[in-house]
Amino acid sequence: MTIPNADRHIPLMFQAQTEGRSQLQYIKKTDKQESQRWADQWTERIYPTAPQFGEGVETRTYTISWRFVTNGGQDEGIIRPAIGAYGWPIYPGSSMKGVFRHACKQIASDRIPLYCGDAEQPGILRFHGGYPISDEWKKNLVDLVHPQQQWQVEVNVTTKKPNGESGYTLISLDRPTLQFGISTTDTQQTNWDEVWKIWETALGYGIGCRTSSGYGMPENRIEGETKYPIKVQGTRLCQFYLKGQGQCPQLVDKTSEFRPNLFRGALRSHALRIFGGLTDAQTARNLVEMLFGGVQGHGTVGLLTLAWKPTSVNIKTFTVGYDEPTYDVAGQLQWILTRSLPESKQNLLQKLMRMLMRFAMLFSGFGKSWRRADHRLFYPEYYKNNGRKPLIGCHWEWEKFSLINDNTVGRLQSVNPFINAVQKTALDWIESLGITPTPDIPADWREAWHPQNVEVWGRVSQGREDCKAVQWLHQPYQKFDRYTEQKTQTIKQTSVTGSINQIGRLWHRMYPVVRVVKTPLEDGQEKKEAIVTKEFWELLTIFPDNSPDCTNFIKFLHQEAGLKSQRDSFQKLWPK
Repeated sequence: MTIPNADRHIPLMFQAQTEGRSQLQYIKKTDKQESQRWADQWTERIYPTAPQFGEGVETRTYTISWRFVTNGGQDEGIIRPAIGAYGWPIYPGSSMKGVFRHACKQIASDRIPLYCGDAEQPGILRFHGGYPISDEWKKNLVDLVHPQQQWQVEVNVTTKKPNGESGYTLISLDRPTLQFGISTTDTQQTNWDEVWKIWETALGYGIGCRTSSGYGMPENRIEGETKYPIKVQGTRLCQFYLKGQGQCPQLVDKTSEFRPNLFRGALRSHALRIFGGLTDAQTARNLVEMLFGGVQGHGTVGLLTLAWKPTSVNIKTFTVGYDEPTYDVAGQLQWILTRSLPESKQNLLQKLMRMLMRFAMLFSGFGKSWRRADHRLFYPEYYKNNGRKPLIGCHWEWEKFSLINDNTVGRLQSVNPFINAVQKTALDWIESLGITPTPDIPADWREAWHPQNVEVWGRVSQGREDCKAVQWLHQPYQKFDRYTEQKTQTIKQTSVTGSINQIGRLWHRMYPVVRVVKTPLEDGQEKKEAIVTKEFWELLTIFPDNSPDCTNFIKFLHQEAGLKSQRDSFQKLWPK
């Protein structure tokens, strides 16, 4: 007997990843994605309670700070969890043993044969894996990956996304609480304090997939009502304190969450811009993948991973016109070196990451709509009496120690030497790798950072209300004058500013001005104090395209800068 539409009765988990069957990784124009159906079919049929470890298994429970994903390796093109007893997701015991062995080399290398075994005999420890302890993991399973390197940086025509840069799905657990089990065949030789110390060291490096993007980083060990923070492992290159607000990322099902991997995306793209102005395209890509990892060829494990420790995360709703999710966050961002380097290279990489982070904070921001200043702060009239207006922009500031240590541009005139210093640091890093820079033959990209390809303009703003360029994004910067025959000029909805689904060639940033005051102390030292002022550096970063709209706008900036009566006008800061 033939069963009509038989494939519809087979769960997607057991269907081939081919067109017409199951293509979990793709986001399609449908009410419900196949990945969402897959997750529903999975969670509806699993055993209702978590698997329990057997007698004689020692356990400890830990929380994960953000998302956690393991790759079951079932299908090409889609990452979905390994599945263990009763259909529950598992961090496999084999993976546990691998990371435990690596950490044991660091803490007690002489114990590796005893605990993990060698060619002569098996070890005394048995690793039973880790399971979630409740069904909270079932929420927000369908995750999102959205590569945009070409569209954001490389291609010159941005009205259409390049092939391969659509959104893709993967399955990951949202901040799960996991219980791990270890047993031994020799209680006399097992030092459990040492075993768990080794395991927590392994946890501190991050477990599972995509750890370089912040996945799988531990938060706390849970014992009853008490939480014990787990230390992040690896060599900490640098750390920063910052806070920001903007449009909240959304998952496939429109769930809102703040995603720490946006920091990695921003630093990666800025590194690409800087290297692209100093080398050819392929070398620049290779340099970036060396730092952050990538999928070219056989794939590259990057030198860096990140750890984000939030001090506050508020997901809100922007309600002017229509509801739109927003974030308001603060925390500590750490960049971690994943493997050892010679001291000279490590110091140089540390300097490079500091420079890239300061570059990102000075000229842009993090996350969606980072090319614009937050209109809620700097152009509130945009939302007045105009009906449905979408939220535009984001705003980021330094906090705590970073207000003093990383707020290195104290004057508007310091922007030029700062950019030169960023490029010099990048050049030093390239040369330290034995690569010859080619600044005279840079990458042919829209946003390669080269003096023939980008201009930076700036002015001193006296406060939030004194934001000049934000007006030009929505109305003419030069109005018609019949007496002087001056024509109306605008950059709105041109290649300069872009439009819906088109990336423009202008960044607009309002960077808070902070004064550092030094007070002498009795012991001859000095105390530094950061004073946040009401001023901002209003900065425009322009990547000219020789279009009439862009040419006329830059000509206008030059004319305004040359007028003595326009002391608050933009001045060209770089290149000079």
